[in-house]
Amino acid sequence: MSSTSSLHHLTGHCLCGKVGMQSNSGTLHAEVCHCGMCRKWSGGPYLAVSAGTEVTFSGEDYVSRFSSSDWGERGFCKNCGTHLFYFLKPTGQYIVPAGLLDQESQLEMEQQIFIDKKPAYYAFSNNTKNLTEEEVFAQFAP
Repeated sequence: MSSTSSLHHLTGHCLCGKVGMQSNSGTLHAEVCHCGMCRKWSGGPYLAVSAGTEVTFSGEDYVSRFSSSDWGERGFCKNCGTHLFYFLKPTGQYIVPAGLLDQESQLEMEQQIFIDKKPAYYAFSNNTKNLTEEEVFAQFAP
């Protein structure tokens, strides 16, 4: 996710309304992840927005967390199953589904990651920055 964007206040909630999300450190730039894990989790490409690190959730009793890797955790509503976030453990950054946000109509697609893992049956026509798996992991290398 782009860190050069100005920060925005983001809000959203799950389908049943039991979990709400607020961020004071989000962006309005959407990105698409084509990695196999995100596609397995979301049923297709993961359309997501960086909510940053200043994120709070109401209805925490309904938030379930799943540690999907050494570096990531995925959250969802225990009641309705709505995907709530992908959490980067090393940085404390939340990445939330674009459709979760009340600001969805203001989003612009900025980049696609793991573009080399995208299956052939779909394609976006947006002009975006495209990063391969190797390029994504190089960004996080020490």
